[in-house]
Amino acid sequence: MDVRDAIATRYSCRAFLPTPVAQHTVREILAAAARAPSGGNLQPWLVHAIAGTRLEALKDQLRPRFANELPRGEGAEYDVYPRELKEPYYGRRARVGTQLYDSIGIARADRPGRYRQFARNYLFYDAPVGIFVSIDRTMGPPQWSDVGGFIQNIMLLAREQGLETCPQESWAIWHKEVVEFLKVDSTLMLFCGLALGYGDDAAPINRLRTDRAPLEEFAVFQA
Repeated sequence: MDVRDAIATRYSCRAFLPTPVAQHTVREILAAAARAPSGGNLQPWLVHAIAGTRLEALKDQLRPRFANELPRGEGAEYDVYPRELKEPYYGRRARVGTQLYDSIGIARADRPGRYRQFARNYLFYDAPVGIFVSIDRTMGPPQWSDVGGFIQNIMLLAREQGLETCPQESWAIWHKEVVEFLKVDSTLMLFCGLALGYGDDAAPINRLRTDRAPLEEFAVFQA
């Protein structure tokens, strides 16, 4: 698979098959992803990859909290979205939310149904591998952008292996639980989770493909 195909076929997978992913495959993906550029070669990322009984233990810890603590959880350490989200960004976010729930037949008025689906974030959508990415607290916006490039590499390399992913900043609302579970040093901040595995092609939610703004909306060419 070439890079263009990997980019074109990547999507946020929200239903995974139980098929295991070999640890050596995960290791290969992460090692190759670390070739991502970073200013001054700081490489400001730390990864925890969990699977099997370890992954199930984390899910078991969180499940009892879903009923009473979602959607806020413990509260994120950073704003996943700006508090005053203006256009066109608000419209894009609203549109994809509508498309997502429509794809699985959950009406906007069905709040319990929406919350049940939202809770599946914290089961990694049944993916066999859960990846957490953290960043040193002393880092600033340039290093956060470096981490984004690293995560994109993971997702594209996963496609090369026939795997799907779902990047999940939503894990930020359980940062205390996750940090304690993983024994992450207090000098680090949990940025996001990433589900990794084989996608369930039969799941209706996996047929959703979000649109992209045309080139003319985001690019200016000067000569």
